[in-house]
Amino acid sequence: MTTRRLQVGPVFDKYLYALGRGVRGAKKAFDESARAPDPATGARDITPAQRREPVAPSNSTIEGLVAPRERRALAFGPRPLVMGVVNVTPDSFSDGGAYLDPADAIAHGLRLVAEGADILDIGGESTRPGHAPVDAGDEIRRVIPVTKGLAAACDLPISIDTMKANVAAAALAAGATIVNDVWGLQRDPDMARVVAEHGVPVIVMHNRDQEDANVDILAEVLDFLKRSIDIALAAGISREKIIVDPGIGFGKTNAQSLLLVRELERLRQLGCPVLLGVSRKRLIGLATGRAVARERMAGSLAAAVIGAMGGTAIVRAHDVAEHLDAMKIYAAIMDRGHAEIH
Repeated sequence: MTTRRLQVGPVFDKYLYALGRGVRGAKKAFDESARAPDPATGARDITPAQRREPVAPSNSTIEGLVAPRERRALAFGPRPLVMGVVNVTPDSFSDGGAYLDPADAIAHGLRLVAEGADILDIGGESTRPGHAPVDAGDEIRRVIPVTKGLAAACDLPISIDTMKANVAAAALAAGATIVNDVWGLQRDPDMARVVAEHGVPVIVMHNRDQEDANVDILAEVLDFLKRSIDIALAAGISREKIIVDPGIGFGKTNAQSLLLVRELERLRQLGCPVLLGVSRKRLIGLATGRAVARERMAGSLAAAVIGAMGGTAIVRAHDVAEHLDAMKIYAAIMDRGHAEIH
């Protein structure tokens, strides 16, 4: 097996220039990634379906990019998969504004690929408390260039993080292969149809408009996710393509979020893989006294390992390399079986 390298050439330089930026900074990041050995080889503990080399874009403009037809299957192995976060937003709680430019977002995504990410999750609207809503047109303009660029440059499954059906449809047409709906198919009535028509996996997350300390949060999360699963099944989405997410920090008190991480195993009764998104979130800061989101990596790793012990199948993370190491240590202690979602 040969070491996989990120292939970036003159055509990709022109593509980045067409995005409105010089290529020096982004190209340097790409070249550094290209020189790094691929974490997906050697000690990697999952066997993806149909590996492909990263494919450089074939044209110098966004409109000319074509995503590879064959992409890796979403394969579960002896450790939780690591989903790398690519926020194309000005106001996300952890890295808002850092990757708003498409070239910067693509460079960041490819760094996460080099670090060993199993999935990339692209979002164009912040969902942090107090976020400013984004209309569908602006969200599409943010995420489509990045989705096309990453889909053309790597073969990882790409998730579109959106609550809007028309944004999801546009991203799926641009190369995304998973829909991550933070309202669990219950906010946009057309979302389930879009997912079903494209035949892709969907992540359904629990959400609430505001916190209520008096709510039995575990019971509510289970009931909400059962409704989401029923909506998905009624639309023609197979159960094998449904992933559930308790929505840590979304309309929940800190105590409720901690309880959900502690009781994560209870979600497995739903019969679907579980995703845990706790990276750099408020509960980590409150427990550690770390006010700055970027300083919460150690706490995030601890929560991710506890989530793995509770049976989570996917960990959503900003710090991919470190989370991958933590999940490999988990796998060395407690082995799991192998399954695929196509």
